[in-house]
This record gives sequence, structure tokens and C-alpha cells, in this order.
Amino acid sequence: MHVARLIAITWWFQLKQSTKAGIFVFTAIIEPLIFATLAYYLFKAGKQPGTLLYAALSAGLMGIWSATLFGAGGAINYQRWQGVLEPLIAAPPPYLLVLFPQTLAASTIGVYSLTSTLLWGRAVFGIPLHFVHPVAFLLAVAVTIVALGVLGLVLGSSFILYREANALSNMLEFPVWIVTGAIVPLSLLPGWVHYLSWGLAPTWGYRAIRAGALGGNPWPGIGWALALAAVYLLIGEAILRVFERRAREKATLSLV
Repeated sequence: MHVARLIAITWWFQLKQSTKAGIFVFTAIIEPLIFATLAYYLFKAGKQPGTLLYAALSAGLMGIWSATLFGAGGAINYQRWQGVLEPLIAAPPPYLLVLFPQTLAASTIGVYSLTSTLLWGRAVFGIPLHFVHPVAFLLAVAVTIVALGVLGLVLGSSFILYREANALSNMLEFPVWIVTGAIVPLSLLPGWVHYLSWGLAPTWGYRAIRAGALGGNPWPGIGWALALAAVYLLIGEAILRVFERRAREKATLSLV
């Protein structure tokens, strides 16, 4: 009960704090609208049904990853700048229970991206918002957010000793868009890319979301996203434990 309360309070606090930051507002709301507008004009000549909704979904999914990457990748650096990293790690609760809600909040902000792009497409371009499996679509979105939050935990824990984490976050944004199929279908990419995509929860979450919206079977994607989230949790806990111990030994937590 105390663990759930700690996670809920930390998640809610981080969510409110992030929505006040200009970079998150741009990344989660404005940037996806730009992508959605570009995608609309690129895809409007397509002859397949559902193409425009596919484009709107793709722009929203790109925004979800961007919000997760920047929020989770820089979470520890933000705590350093605010001078709260040392007290948080020295506090009785395991640091995992503090960092995970923060990365989960970052991925939750991505819901703004998906919602805004769908509403933008409907209001400006008249894209019909007809979902073939609405319940499965909503469940797929929730599972994808959780899976991305846990993936963000792995990223955040990996960056604990890397002071320029934001630069590394910038580098990872575009490649993951491609590998997970957020920009183009994986069927158009070389075969070796598929092996990389299978180990990324966003790939399966995105498949489930599109299947729920456009038609298909979303359940395998949901199942694989959950399974990979469990693996990420174990990896993140192990990495965080090792890096936290090294940071304590070398006294490298603070900025000075």
C-alpha cells in the first residue's frame, strides 16, 4: 500500500511539473502536430483506406517516444540540477521506486501527443476517427505507456553516471522512430532491422495500437509489450543497483 502510494504521488507530482516545462509542451503537443500536418500532405494521395488515420497515429506515436526519451533520459540530470539527487538516493525507499514513477510520468505525457494529433487530424483535415477495436485500442495505449515508462527506467538508470544524458537522448530519438516502425512500416526496411525491433517494447505497442484502430489482432502486440516491460524492469533494477553503488563509491552523484 505504501509502495503504491509513493509511486502514485511521485507520478502525479512529476506529471504536473513536466507539463509546466516549455520543452515538454513543445515535444508532446506542438511537435506532433507539425509531424501530423506533414504526414497528412505526404499520405493524402494514398489509395488504401485508413491511410490518413495511420499517418495521424504515426505522428502521435513519435511524440510518445520523444516525451519518454527526453523525460526519462534526463530525469537524473534534472535531479542533479535541482540538488535533490543525493537526498532521494539516501532516503529509505529504494531509488527504483522514485525513478520509475518519473519515467512513467514522462511516457504518460505522450498521451497528449496521441490525443492532440488525432483531434488535429479530425478538426483540420477531417480524418474520421473510427476505431475497429476501441477497447483494445485504449488498452494498447495504456500498455504501451507502461512499457515505455519501464524502458525509460532502463535509460534513466543507464545515464546515472553520464552527465550529458540529454545529448545521448537527442541521438536516440530518430533511430528508434525508424526501428519501431513509427515512421515507416517495418516491411519496407532491411531484414536485420526487424531483429532490433523485436526487442523493443514500442514496436509491439505500436503494432497493437494500430491494430486496435485500423483492424487486425492487437493482442499479440499487447502481450509482447507487457512481457518486454517485465524484462526491462529487471534490467533497470540491476543496472540502477550497479550504477548507484559505483556513484556512491566514487562520489559522482553531485555536479561538483
